Formats: sequence, C-alpha cells, structure tokens
Amino acid sequence: MRIRKELFADERDDDLRLVGRPVRRQDIEGHVTGRSTFFDDHPVSGLLHLRCVRSTEHHARIRSIDTTAAERVPGVRRILRYADLPKKAHNILTIFNFGIDDEPALADGKVRYMGEPIVAVLAESPRAAAEAVAKVRVDYDHLPAVFDVEEALKPGAPLVNEYIGRNWFRYWGDYDCQQIRFGDVEAALRSADLVVTGRYQMSPIEHAPLETNGCIVVPAEDGRFTVYTCTQGLFFSLDNTAAQLKIESNRLHFIGGTVGGGFGGKVDTVVEPLAVLAAMLTGRPVRYVFSRAEEMQVSSPRGAERIYIEDGVMRDGRIVARKITHYHDAGAYSRLSTYGTIKSAAHHPGPYYIPNVRVDSWCVFTNRTPSSAMRGFGVTGGDFALESHMDVVARAIGMDPMEFRIRNAYRDGDMKAHRKVTQGAALIECVQVAAELAGWPLSEEARRASSRVGGGGERARIPPTPPSRTRAPAAGTGRFEPARSGAGEPRRAITPPPAWTGGQAAPTAAPTAEPARREPERREPPSEPPRPGSGHGAIRFSSVFGSRRR
Repeated sequence: MRIRKELFADERDDDLRLVGRPVRRQDIEGHVTGRSTFFDDHPVSGLLHLRCVRSTEHHARIRSIDTTAAERVPGVRRILRYADLPKKAHNILTIFNFGIDDEPALADGKVRYMGEPIVAVLAESPRAAAEAVAKVRVDYDHLPAVFDVEEALKPGAPLVNEYIGRNWFRYWGDYDCQQIRFGDVEAALRSADLVVTGRYQMSPIEHAPLETNGCIVVPAEDGRFTVYTCTQGLFFSLDNTAAQLKIESNRLHFIGGTVGGGFGGKVDTVVEPLAVLAAMLTGRPVRYVFSRAEEMQVSSPRGAERIYIEDGVMRDGRIVARKITHYHDAGAYSRLSTYGTIKSAAHHPGPYYIPNVRVDSWCVFTNRTPSSAMRGFGVTGGDFALESHMDVVARAIGMDPMEFRIRNAYRDGDMKAHRKVTQGAALIECVQVAAELAGWPLSEEARRASSRVGGGGERARIPPTPPSRTRAPAAGTGRFEPARSGAGEPRRAITPPPAWTGGQAAPTAAPTAEPARREPERREPPSEPPRPGSGHGAIRFSSVFGSRRR
C-alpha cells in the first residue's frame, strides 16, 4: 500500500496507527487451525430438525395442503402452519417505524415466489424431516406472474403483494418513487449541445457463502431461549425475532461469533423466528439450517436493477443536465429493498457537479425471490451505470474519459443535488493519481486541477427548480428520447458507440445519430422539496452525498 502524503498535507495529522501497516487479525489462528467456532459447532442434545415445504409455483393461490402422509413418517413431531404464527406478516425495517409489514413467515394462502415456505416440518432427524417434506401435497390455483420491473408497472399487471396493494413501494406516504429534483432538467436538456442516453442492467447476484443460513435454538426452564446464529446483525435479528413472535426481547439470548461468509446475505432474519417459534411450541431444541439448494434458491440475492440515464452535455465537456430513472427489483417482498432504493437515489447524481438533476428511483415488486442487502446494495448498481455512462458521454464528445471526470468533478463549495455544500472533495486527486499509476496521459490543465479550486460561487447556489412529481408510469417510459430545443431543430441523441480501447486520446469527432422527437412531459402538482441528507465527520472523501468517501 502506498499513501500519498503530499496530497492535502496541511490537513493531515499523520497519526495513523493501522492504515498502511501489517496488522495480525484476531481470528486468524482459529481460522487456519480449524478451531474457530461457528453456530453449528455447539453440541446440543435432543435436537428437532426443521425443514420447510416450499412453493413449486411462482404465483398461485393454495387450494389445499395435505400433511396426512407426512405426519405418519416416523420421527415427525409437529408441522407448523400459517395459523401458528403469532404475527401474520412482518418486515424487518418496521422495528424502525419504516415500511409495511408485508411478508408472512409461512404462506398465508397464497405464494408469491418459487420457493416460498408453506409449512415447516419438525422431526427427530434431518432425514425424517426431508422425507416428511416430500410427502406433503399442496394443491394450487395458478396465477399469472410478472418478472420484469417495467412490466410490473403496467396497468393491469398481476398484483404481487396484497399487503402493499400495488407493485411499487410508496415513499413518505405519497411518493410513488424516491425522487430528487434540482434545477430545470428539461430546459437544460433542450439547451445542451448533445443529449446522450443509456440503458444499464444488473442481474440478481447470490452471495453463495460457504456456510448457509441457519441457527440452533435452545429453550431454558425460565422461559428464555438461547439462539446460536450466523446472523450478521445480532441485535437487529434479535429485535426482529421478538417482534415477529410478539415476545419481550429479554426472553431471547442471541449468541453470534464467526460468520462463515455473509456479504449482506445474513441480515434478513428468516431462520431465527421459525426456529424460536418451533422451540416455543415443542419445548425442544430446534436446528434450522438451509440446504445448499435452499441457499441458492431462496436466500435474498442482490436485487436486479435497470437504470436509464439521459445526460445533456456541452461540447466543452460540461454536463449541464442528468436525468435518471432507476428500477430496483425487490422481488415478492420488500425486506431491505425499500432502503436500498433510498440509497440509490441519494447516490445517483454521482460525484460530479451537475446544475440540473432529476432522479426517480423505483422499488418494484415482482414474482421473483425477495432481494435484500449485498455489499453496497443500492449504490453498486448506480456506480456501474453512472461510470459506464461517463465513458459513453466522453467518447460521444471526443474527450478523454479521465479528463472528462476531472472536468465535472465536485470542488469544495459546490452545491450538490441533495442541497448539501461539498466539503473536502478529493475525486480530482484520485483520478490524477490513478492516471499516473496507470501511465495514462493527462493534459497539463488536468494535471494542475484541484478539488480546492473552482468550486463555490455560482456553483454554490440552489437553482430554481420547477415543481414536479412522478407517478407510476406505463412500462417503457424509462426509455428517454432526445431533448428538443424550444422552437428549433431537435437535438441529436447519441447512442453508445463501439467500445473505446483506452490508452490514447478519445476520438475527436462525435458519432452521429438520426434525430428524434421528444414527447412533452406531463407534470403533476407541486411536490415538497427533497429532504436534505445528514453528513458525517470523516475527512477527505470523494463522496456524492456525505462529506467524503475514503
């Protein structure tokens, strides 16, 4: 690791005790010797093993459930149904007074994704539990399913989640999507020299931890329960389990420890509530662990994302307008996707000064496996789309992509689209160092640029912002057409050109495209201005909505 101490030297105190120095991990000896203790390493006698009967349909009503044959399997002790649930639906964010309880722990008479748990079998051995699960017969009435976010927003699309009542999450009581409004985007697009559009897609990604989701619950004589678990959020899962079971949290003693891979995939609290309920109803210790097949099929992946970007740019390289429509596929239930969509909206303008920004981030429900957290979810997809699009725009105007980023980067004193003044920007210096290490040639002007110079002043003001509110669109409206000037010729829309090979200056001539017309946008009554975000006290970041990103 190399630390560039000459950058922002007057802001350094150089008291770093860990950064840049080799530090021995506290858990390394246990890992390399195989002595690290995981949740499944705790010896408990008299265990019952829990397995779930899961839906074979993407979307269906349950006509009947026949457990007669399963109950006759030797070793089966109990079968849990929806009627056994103390709380009929839950969402893990409602403990923070956000969101809607929209997901039953066992199917409520309808299944909304393939693999949804319907009943839970408790047996003396894993083999008996698996045999009983195979003997449960479920009769379905098939329902039409929807798997595409834009199709889900069409009028007449199958309703996925009746708890929500629509196929998208409504924010703050009256907003169909998470929105940012800053400046007059439509006017800026009309005045831009070029309008460059792009469509970007990320598929769901499974975490695939070596250790699958699971827990062991041990009841005590005093009515408390000890839960050995691999959750990534120990107290978060404890509070959610207590809420789902309608018990006091002091009746639960969660013991974590080493997590055998998580990456965000072990915060949804999907195994603990059923296991504790089973222990409550039987008085026996219960082990509930996903099989590898279950982990791959029904544990929450990173959600699929589709992002449309429309940039208005001047030939000197200034981005004057950015319009983004982001669709986040939550799957059948909200879990943490509603929060991830908020993060995406906050992140979307990127670390660039753009005087006119409009963002609509949608949390959409489909009949896919519920998605949730994974390594920067809500931000990673936006970064992929934004930085890919920055390369596309740079090629379109014949500008080096590194210098294009330096040209548009935040400077200290700039007003962000979230109505927060930039402090301690560092993107310019990061790009300069990256170019140096990669042997990427920069012009003298780009090498001399500084995050401390050129910001503030006119760039610090909040521009007049026409009121607008986005409502649920018909499918396909995220696809942007090129902007038109007020009374003249339509502007050219630049579609992505062939990939630039890098290493040399970008082509000097912008690619051409056929002109197209934009339909006038219908505006709704005025909305409230975006709520300002909160900052943090960290130093020298290259950030989009906090002070800096290290």
